[in-house]
Order: sequence, then structure tokens, then C-alpha cells
Amino acid sequence: MIKRRPCRSFLSYIDLSREYYAAHGYSKPYKWISHQNVPFTKLEKPLSECRVALLTTTDLEKLPGESVQERHLSRKVYAQPVDDAPEHFYTQDLQWDQESTHTNDNDSFMPLNRLAEFAANGKIGSASPRFYGVMTDYSQGKTSKKSAPQVLEFCIEDGVDALILPAL
Repeated sequence: MIKRRPCRSFLSYIDLSREYYAAHGYSKPYKWISHQNVPFTKLEKPLSECRVALLTTTDLEKLPGESVQERHLSRKVYAQPVDDAPEHFYTQDLQWDQESTHTNDNDSFMPLNRLAEFAANGKIGSASPRFYGVMTDYSQGKTSKKSAPQVLEFCIEDGVDALILPAL
């Protein structure tokens, strides 16, 4: 088992992930992705002039009769009009600290309403007409080679300057 530092007072998902993989017989601990050259850039204009979008790792809905295995095999990247956001996102197949929080309130983890308010009061230039979703996938290769380029394409189509990935 990984020995945790005594100074931490928060839940360490890095440590928990390493412990999970070790408990399942993996000989090497999970290696978190890192970038020598961070693929982010500074904003070229003030936030009050930027179009901002949200990205989630939740899904829109579970199809009737669809199994968890089928969902995991067909992980998708999507763009959805903000006006057609579901009343509740599908999160039942995701893992998070469900004792400390829940996903009954979309604004707690997918704050589309707050983003619209920020646009209305001038804190941001505008909210993107669409939000984006990337199904949770623990493959770094798929994420960097498939999902990220697709989200970038959506952002370019919508003229997005900044993208926020709220924590679940």
C-alpha cells in the first residue's frame, strides 16, 4: 500500500487510484499523465470578452435496456445545445465520493445556469451555445488522441475562448 503523507487533510485521488490498481494485481502503480509543455495558453483578451464553455465527464442519459458494459464500450464525445440540457445527467456508472456529495443538483457540477448568469452580468463575454461531454475513460492514449481533438473541434466551431471542466 502507498503510505500517505501526514500533512494531507483532503482525499487524495492519486493515492486512492494507486491503491486501487495495486489491490487489483497491477504490478506497476497507475502513472498519471504529465506534459513537459503544458497544452494551455493564456487568454488573448479579458474574460469579460471571452466565450466560455463547459465540459463534463457525465453522460446525457442511459438508454433503456443498455448495460453498463455497453455504455463503457461505446464511450462517446458529444456536443449538446445548452437549451437541451437534461434535467439530470447520468452519473450512476461513475465513481466519486458519494458520501460527501451527490449529483441531484446539476448546478453543483455542471453550472450551465451560473455560466449564463455570468454572461448576462458581463463577467464573461458570452456562454457557448453548446456544452461538451467526454465519457470518463482511463486510457490516456484515447483521451489525448481521440477525445481532446474532438472537443477542440467543437470549441473552434462554437468560437470558444475558454473551456471549464468542473469537478464531479
